[in-house]
Amino acid sequence: MSIIVRFFAAPDDTSASLALQTGPGRAFESLSFGNFDPEEAVVEWECLLTGSSFEELVEAGEPRVVAGQDNDGCVVFAMSPRLSTALADATHSRLSDTAASWTQLRAEDGEVIDTEIADAIVDDLAALASSAQRQGQSVYCWVA
Repeated sequence: MSIIVRFFAAPDDTSASLALQTGPGRAFESLSFGNFDPEEAVVEWECLLTGSSFEELVEAGEPRVVAGQDNDGCVVFAMSPRLSTALADATHSRLSDTAASWTQLRAEDGEVIDTEIADAIVDDLAALASSAQRQGQSVYCWVA
């Protein structure tokens, strides 16, 4: 379980990797959350929005780490373009359904995520993905 989760938009992997030590800061449009596993979440969201299987996404290397190590340190990973597009294109109703399904998936694993919080996370992330898409950027996540 991570302590700090910040999704942010950046023009490329090199720019995104600069956030490794201190987070995205004011240099990037970002959203801050906490206390959930964002690497697992992005795979689950992509499954829910696109119909992909968890296993195929993990085998494909999603999410793709662009900086750092995935053990006890900070990490920056890229959200897949497919997920970014799915979030940006989803209706509010579809996003709400995705958030509700995600809370159910987490509950099955014994993790409680409030439905309203899940809804806010998915809605805010969809808005960030839409903004990034308009600017020709990608969505990344910094985890500390």
